[in-house]
Amino acid sequence: MATKAGAPGDSNAAKADKAALEGGPDDLRERIVPLSAPEPAEKQDLKIPHRGGYEHYRATRRQKETPEGKVPVYEWWERTEIAE
Repeated sequence: MATKAGAPGDSNAAKADKAALEGGPDDLRERIVPLSAPEPAEKQDLKIPHRGGYEHYRATRRQKETPEGKVPVYEWWERTEIAE
């Protein structure tokens, strides 16, 4: 689970509006992605469209420092194909 964002000015708080992706396909370009609201970051699984399917990511307890600030880390756990 990702840590919730803290009070304004809390430099140890993760940004709740974006996430860092780890794992998955090497050709997945975006590694910092927006989180959809209103569900808290730690309750969201991410489903990223990619090459005719979806890459699925789950929240971890880790955070990562990025050019966009500290964000929760999500790890890849499976791929599903889009049904035709």
